[in-house]
Amino acid sequence: MHISRILLPVDGSRLSDAAADMAIDLAGNEATVILLTVRRTVPTGLGQPNAGELLEYLNKIAEEVMVHYRAKLTNAKVDFQELVIGGDVAEVISNVADNEKCDVIIMGSKGKSDLEGLFLGSVTHKVLQTTSKPVLVVK
Repeated sequence: MHISRILLPVDGSRLSDAAADMAIDLAGNEATVILLTVRRTVPTGLGQPNAGELLEYLNKIAEEVMVHYRAKLTNAKVDFQELVIGGDVAEVISNVADNEKCDVIIMGSKGKSDLEGLFLGSVTHKVLQTTSKPVLVVK
């Protein structure tokens, strides 16, 4: 199996760090890592200026997560692209894997919480059930 594109969903947890290390090892100098963090969506009925302020806050949290992984991938000299997308975490991961034509998804078995990232029994399980891509679960 030739791997040229790796999806790496991250949330800042210890297991996301382990998944990032695995993605770096697997990517080497040949594959591109699609670095993904999924943020919560802003409720449609929230209204302005609250919706704008919440979106700004959620994007700030996502950027704080990405800074760490951006540095890891840059230091390892791994080619990568970044995505921050709002929505249901498992659905976004599965959709991005398809849309970005990823060969494999590497993700932690648990994350920070049900609202902030990946957690076994819900997100990881749902991704395993909904994607046709191979999934490497790191624990």
